[in-house]
Amino acid sequence: MEKFKNKVWLSSPTVHSEEIKYITKALEDNWVSTVGENIDEIERLACEKVGCKYSVALGCGTAALHMAIKLAGVKEGDTVFCSDMTFAATVNPVVYEKALPVFIDTEYDTWNMDPVALERAFELYPDTKVIVLVDLYGTPAKMDEICAIADKHGAVIIEDAAESFGATYKGKPSGSFGAYNVISFNGNKIITGSSGGMLLTDDEKAAKKVQKWSTQSRENANWYQHEEIGYNYRISNIIAAIIRGQFPHLEEHIAQKKAIYERYKEGFKGLPVSMNPFDEENSVPNYWLSCMIIDEDAMCEQVRDALTTQYKTEKGKSCPDEILEKIENANAQGRPIWKPMHMQPIYSKYDMVTRENATVNVGEDIFQRGLCLPSDNKMTPEEQDKIIQIVRDCFN
Repeated sequence: MEKFKNKVWLSSPTVHSEEIKYITKALEDNWVSTVGENIDEIERLACEKVGCKYSVALGCGTAALHMAIKLAGVKEGDTVFCSDMTFAATVNPVVYEKALPVFIDTEYDTWNMDPVALERAFELYPDTKVIVLVDLYGTPAKMDEICAIADKHGAVIIEDAAESFGATYKGKPSGSFGAYNVISFNGNKIITGSSGGMLLTDDEKAAKKVQKWSTQSRENANWYQHEEIGYNYRISNIIAAIIRGQFPHLEEHIAQKKAIYERYKEGFKGLPVSMNPFDEENSVPNYWLSCMIIDEDAMCEQVRDALTTQYKTEKGKSCPDEILEKIENANAQGRPIWKPMHMQPIYSKYDMVTRENATVNVGEDIFQRGLCLPSDNKMTPEEQDKIIQIVRDCFN
């Protein structure tokens, strides 16, 4: 197939006119540091969208996760239950505080933390008091079940909604289910500031702590007085200007992403594949990334080691690495599914909990059979049709 003249991206920033207006005003007014009108406004807008009382805008989602871990009182040697199939940034802050992540397997219905495995984890680690829960690829987890388990065991939920801003579960916004919640404005997210993140909470004291910690824990004195460790985590008013300009376009971006998901779903009819799932009765995802998974009996031979992959072509079958290679050869960008944390060399020494008597690790299985498709909301229907044809050709 002929290459795309212009690269078709996985998910690139989509910029509008408002961003320039707010950046220009910040520059003209000389508000370019970590205070300013844009910061105040995006914090207000996030609270309004998610329905929380307080928000603190920070330099990135990882910083917000780190602050959430500290707020939850995680200390050296504590165990923390973490979603297994996620990006490393979800787990890294746990280790910043010298705690011990325990990975909870994924379930097939939403590709998120398995409540059955989580309940079993509390049997194995009954003293655990913090759960770091991810809403993967813009899809909310089984929140009712997970929140009920957390309440039963007196555990605090930190909701990593970095990928799911704008999604809802039973009408309640993603990023509002935990005691402390995190969203991201990284360059590939549903709205972006090129970077940036936010901590969301209903706890005023917690918000004030993060405001202090994130500005090097300076005390309220005429001189630089420091009584606890601080961090340089606050967002700049320039980055906040970009995010402020993006906010009015959130629903527009979600609608564009949904159209991409639905077009893939229709285009793959008749193929031995399915799209990344969600609970259609209770959830409305933000469709951040469109992903697919190949039926087990339609997988050609694929062997991956730590850094490389090999596959063997077979008529009527394919595998993620073949499809990703063909997409890349056409000048487009796909991506493997997040490699589960327990498979990462840096985290392989930590425990992993599955359902009792499980015959398959679900996260490993989805990683082996799944992939993320080009999901850029500037991709034209004609470009997407070519991607669909590339995938179909892999099974011929």
